[in-house]
Amino acid sequence: MRRAQRSRQETLSLRRRIIGSSCRLFYPNDPLKIVKARGQYMYDENGRQYLDCINNVAHVGHCHPDVVKAAHEQNQLLNTNSRYLHDNLTDYAERLSEKLPEKLCTFYFLNSGSEANDLALRLARQFTKHEDVIVLDHAYHGHLTSLIDISPYKFRNLEGQKEWVHVAPVPDTYRGLYREDHEDPATAYANEVENIIKQAHKKGRKVRSDFFDLLSCIRDQCRCLSTLTVHTTSTHVSVVFSHYAVRMFQIAAFFAESLPSVGGQIIPPEGYFHKVAEHVHKAGGVFVADEIQVGFGRVGKHFWAFQLQGEEFIPDIVTMGKPIGNGHPIACVATTKEIAEAFAATGVEYFNTFGGNPVSCAIGLAVLDVIEKEQLQVHATEVGNFLMKLLVEQKIKHPIIGDVRGSGLFIGVDLIKDQAKRTPATEEAEYLITRLKEEYILLSTDGPGRNVLKFKPPMCFAMEDAKFVVDTIDKLLTDMEKEHLNQEKTSIGSI
Repeated sequence: MRRAQRSRQETLSLRRRIIGSSCRLFYPNDPLKIVKARGQYMYDENGRQYLDCINNVAHVGHCHPDVVKAAHEQNQLLNTNSRYLHDNLTDYAERLSEKLPEKLCTFYFLNSGSEANDLALRLARQFTKHEDVIVLDHAYHGHLTSLIDISPYKFRNLEGQKEWVHVAPVPDTYRGLYREDHEDPATAYANEVENIIKQAHKKGRKVRSDFFDLLSCIRDQCRCLSTLTVHTTSTHVSVVFSHYAVRMFQIAAFFAESLPSVGGQIIPPEGYFHKVAEHVHKAGGVFVADEIQVGFGRVGKHFWAFQLQGEEFIPDIVTMGKPIGNGHPIACVATTKEIAEAFAATGVEYFNTFGGNPVSCAIGLAVLDVIEKEQLQVHATEVGNFLMKLLVEQKIKHPIIGDVRGSGLFIGVDLIKDQAKRTPATEEAEYLITRLKEEYILLSTDGPGRNVLKFKPPMCFAMEDAKFVVDTIDKLLTDMEKEHLNQEKTSIGSI
């Protein structure tokens, strides 16, 4: 027998009583109770429709019928772990391999983006035999302890930065160290990573603790050679040490979202990743591209956001999360044979009970089918370009809009208090988000100043949705400007 639906207030009271208070709600002063969703729309308990501009997890649209059908049909047949042969697992891996560069040909399936990034960290450390990680400032890579440690967005408010974590500046050409007027921001930001490596060398984080570890490091870095003769005299050791010192800084990986999201919907300058990868590889590390929020055609012109960096750049590890299952708990790590074999060489089995189960893989296959059948990559390009055009027009009209940036259906609108100083308009952004909710539009903010409006809607987001959102933003900003002007007049009149 189905239980009667609680009122919104009853649900809120129960949640406050039995759910951890750190599990926060959107719009905490007046939270929504969402009971249904379809496509790019969500519905509350009274049937009111809200336009969802931020739910990237429902990648091809909430409750897409093809995805729901695939899950239902496979659930009726079998759902079990991956220790049994099943075509869904291998079929899905094969389909993914067709979307990736050839060298990224080995797959691990998991249940969440956090699990994927944790495994990527383990793969990198096992392959390189190193510990240190370089990350971008204000990055977020997941909620596991291992990932909080490499997420400045989180660890700055907790136990602080570990000595093996090194933080590089976000390659933000609007409000970062090197801006749009710099002659070569990609190189300038990449040089910051190189400087971090040099500084870590000076702090003594480049060498193993004893002679035998030194020889082991040299041997590991010379795996490509068929033979390696090591002489044990002090002179020879000195020569060998000097030759390989550049590769002995203990960096395991450079982690980066291909488009930093929590960092403020950032579009790194083209070529930045390629230059960073050169520095990282010289230091013995690998490059991990976190595609959890931005992959699978969201950027429009490419299937993967890292491809915006140019054809010459290929990461060593790519991680994916719940959007690949349209919200179903499925995730994936793609890497090279060499890295996978180094991981297997430990002799310790990697087993994830329901990573890659038949139902998850059936859903993953259905999502890929929908992306192709509905041409969602092309759609993201067309609608994203239209949305960007409308937003740029608003930038000309409203001084509070400092920057509009994005690709496909990944777009950020940077709100500022002052055009010259580019001071984040945090309070104004929060007010605008609240007012948009009252107009039945769900939008949110990101960035260190919580002032960047973030657009990451389901991929079925349409032209009319884009126009509706921008027209509403225009109306609300106009009202805010009038109110501000009235307050200034009142203030002057009272003097």
